[in-house]
Amino acid sequence: MSFPLLTATAVLPAVGAIATAAVPAAQRTAAKWLALVVSLATLALAAVIGFRFDPGGARYQFTESQAWIKDFGVRYELGVDGIAVALIALTALLIPFVILAGWHDADPLETGSRRWRPTQGFFALILAVEAMVILSFEATDVFLFYIFFEAMLIPMYFLIGGFGDRAHEHGEKAASTQRSYAAVKFLLYNLAGGLIMLAAVIGLYVQAGNFSLPEIVQARVNGSLHMATSTERWLFLGFFFAFAVKAPLWPLHTWLPNAMGEATAPVAVLITAVVDKVGTFAMLRFCLQLFPEASKWATPVILVLALISILYGALLAVGQRDIKRLVAYASISHFGFIIMGIFAMTSQGQSGATLYMVNHGISTAAWMLVAGFLISRRGSRLIAGYGGVQKVAPVLAGTFLIGGLATLSLPGLAPFVSEFLVLVGTFTRHPAIGIIATFGIVLAALYTLVLYQRTMTGPVKAEVAAMPDLRVRELVVVVPLIALLIFLGVYPKPVTDMINPAVQHTMSDVHQTDPKPEVEAAK
Repeated sequence: MSFPLLTATAVLPAVGAIATAAVPAAQRTAAKWLALVVSLATLALAAVIGFRFDPGGARYQFTESQAWIKDFGVRYELGVDGIAVALIALTALLIPFVILAGWHDADPLETGSRRWRPTQGFFALILAVEAMVILSFEATDVFLFYIFFEAMLIPMYFLIGGFGDRAHEHGEKAASTQRSYAAVKFLLYNLAGGLIMLAAVIGLYVQAGNFSLPEIVQARVNGSLHMATSTERWLFLGFFFAFAVKAPLWPLHTWLPNAMGEATAPVAVLITAVVDKVGTFAMLRFCLQLFPEASKWATPVILVLALISILYGALLAVGQRDIKRLVAYASISHFGFIIMGIFAMTSQGQSGATLYMVNHGISTAAWMLVAGFLISRRGSRLIAGYGGVQKVAPVLAGTFLIGGLATLSLPGLAPFVSEFLVLVGTFTRHPAIGIIATFGIVLAALYTLVLYQRTMTGPVKAEVAAMPDLRVRELVVVVPLIALLIFLGVYPKPVTDMINPAVQHTMSDVHQTDPKPEVEAAK
């Protein structure tokens, strides 16, 4: 029997979470280092998966399958395609940076005080989220996926509600109230989506007799599984609703600004750069593959909702006074682009959407983590509380600018390639949607540059006059992310080569081909 590489990649952070939580309370530093070492070891396993994956090979590789609940046809079934490999790599890459950036976020609230935060619990919860997200990307049994899709809500709830941002203008009591509200809202929205999905999962089992994604897809291809059109559409809506909440898609997005605003910056990165990607990934893996006819039926409405997300998120970002909420609304806009690319039903759109998931994760991590370093120095999330930072902390200001420029998809930085592919892929089949969506780029430039101008330029405010520049630990977090943004901006081929075959399989599942160009290229 071959080494269960996929299981090991998920079990390692799960075991690391238990070990970190078990570290004695007085050994907070040891708990931090243990969590960091486990995250780096998980990254090494993810790198092995990436290097050993053959894009031209079988659709699902490193497969594992064991009977679990035989009476209900539930199996412990794992397998990865190129899309899953790319997102596992993104998750494993970001977690060490999240841990390093949050190194002091769970330290005692006051020096010499008995008011302790459970430091071990903070880092254990991060590793637990990593394990569940990775298993969600690996699961090819629908019921197994559902379990981890829902289970990740529990550690995220405690990370938001128990370890919120200390920078609050109205005191610790108000901050605690807002954190609790944000955590409960996050949980209720996602639980509601999950319960609707559970009904759809049961309905799928009634139709197919098992939960195996490859078997169900194969049964549909060879004609041994037939679903009534109305049944397929209802099941699709059950799955899609849960994924749209997680993504998040307008109008199911309202939990995200609260959660990101009240969470610490590293946890905010965990939400939007890691956890939310499970929603868009699942649209590609489950909605399109299991329900091809219903996916095409719902495409016009979903494209309109994605377009609203793009413009609505960008417009609200322009008007924000809170730095972290601005980044949250910008992410809603970006997820609109991702979903638009998925349902454009073109290979360029879906390749661009998958690449966008990776690039958005890196760019948002860079931008939000630098914003977190900025906020921790000043003790305020309000944009009006800053001014002239670039004169006293030029490296911080410079990295903040690069993160912002990546967010607005400046050519030469990674998100530009993915956004370009999404727009081209959408325009070839839905030109009106593609044209209107380009206004999101203009708005992105507006909210990014206005934020930089108001916080980093102008006269130096007294509150930031003594602000220190980035420290070594913070540079270790930010510099690799910026290097990746530049590398993937000029050479995205390693990622696109991995994801393109998986996209072609998905296009085949929904019986779609790319539109022929109106003018043939000269030979």
